[in-house]
Amino acid sequence: MPTHVVFVGPDLFSSYGDMVRGLQQVGATVSGIGRTPVGRLDARLRRLLDAYVPVADLASPVAIADAARDLARGRPVDLLETGDEALVLPVAQARATLGLPGLSVRSATLCRDKAAMKDALRAAGVPCAASAAVASLDAARHFAEREGFPVIVKPRSALGGLGTSRADDAAQLEEAARRLGVDRGASVQLEEFVEGHEGFYDTLALDGRPVHEFVAHYYPSVLEALDDRRVAPQIAATNRVGLASYEELRTLGRRVIEVLGIGTSATHMEWFFGPKGLKFSEIGARPPGERIWDLHSAGNDMDVWTEWAHVVVHRRAPSTPSRRFATGSVQVRPPRDGRIAGYRGLDEVMARVRPWLVAHRVPAPGTPTDPIHKGYLNNVWFRLRHPDYDELCAMMSFVGARLAVEVA
Repeated sequence: MPTHVVFVGPDLFSSYGDMVRGLQQVGATVSGIGRTPVGRLDARLRRLLDAYVPVADLASPVAIADAARDLARGRPVDLLETGDEALVLPVAQARATLGLPGLSVRSATLCRDKAAMKDALRAAGVPCAASAAVASLDAARHFAEREGFPVIVKPRSALGGLGTSRADDAAQLEEAARRLGVDRGASVQLEEFVEGHEGFYDTLALDGRPVHEFVAHYYPSVLEALDDRRVAPQIAATNRVGLASYEELRTLGRRVIEVLGIGTSATHMEWFFGPKGLKFSEIGARPPGERIWDLHSAGNDMDVWTEWAHVVVHRRAPSTPSRRFATGSVQVRPPRDGRIAGYRGLDEVMARVRPWLVAHRVPAPGTPTDPIHKGYLNNVWFRLRHPDYDELCAMMSFVGARLAVEVA
């Protein structure tokens, strides 16, 4: 009898529809629990799901467990899964209530709470930036006095760089802390600023052992790119993962998964490397955002969405990454909000990248711009692949330097 997987939040992002597709392709029966009314579900998602229950509060483990029990009336539920950062913990709590296998409440809590995560890893000898959870302005000032400026201010649980800022002095620290509610008793994460290069390490883990590993780099760092429209941010996934130069990173990533008790799950870990060496930043028990799995798939002659489904349903990884291509994503931002009026340099860019183009978006003139905080797959972007990593990065830099978006 096919494994019955209940996927929580399939309606939240298009990438979760691809996770559902992967589950269907490996032979699972797939039900969904979401917040969209049945009649308003995306047509593709409706076709992929065997059953669906909407709930009023998708962040409630009680609501998730109750909906899963409803779905179990048709046939018993074997697995409860999600791809969403904000749902990792309530799904783990519902899983525990229902007695189902999967990511534990402890591991989910550590992956969501940045302060607890760092404390656990630091205690296990994993190199991390100095950090502390603070719930008052005095505590924030004390941390900065002890560690020195600049410091990084983060929500204790947030997706990627959302809500994160850098404070270079006491005034900026107080402003950032107040913005996150510290003056009203909210707890936030303060971290030592780690100078250096930033990237990420993605895995599909089975019983705590990565069966697939992918490494990528940010140019520039996420924080540098966050609000600067002049930056054409790049993500570059290398096909040199097996080289000795990445051994320290692979060892660090595997150790983090072990210490946090992440069993069978997708993982997305961010890291820094600079004058102080390799440092862990944070990890999520979920796929990366920005449809990064599409890049990993395009570079390795495999469908990572379906491979994840094989791992969670059949507990095996049937494919071998080819490492044939390095892959990358580069975004070109409009100079201000408005409507796109045209482009400078587009023909030249297309002539250079067309043989290596995986996907792209160049909105027609008249299209309203998107706010740049919405991420790397908004406004104008190109996704490329090339057998040589350095040439891939050179092409992305060419796109960022030569293409300009004109706004009316």
